[in-house]
Amino acid sequence: MDFKKSILRLVISLFLSPIIVYIVLLAAKSAGSSYEMTHGETFIIWLLMAIVINLSLTEKA
Repeated sequence: MDFKKSILRLVISLFLSPIIVYIVLLAAKSAGSSYEMTHGETFIIWLLMAIVINLSLTEKA
C-alpha cells in the first residue's frame, strides 16, 4: 500500500468536498431555494462527500 498516494487522495477529497457542497448549495439558491444547515449537518455532509470523492479517485481493479 502506498501511504503517500493514499494520504494525497484523502487530502484532495477533504479539500474538494466543501467546494462541491457549496457549488450545489449556490446552484439551489440561484434556482430559488434556500437551505440552512447546522454545523453538525455541514460536518456530516462534508465527510460523506469526501468519502464519495475518495471512492471516485480510487482505481478499480
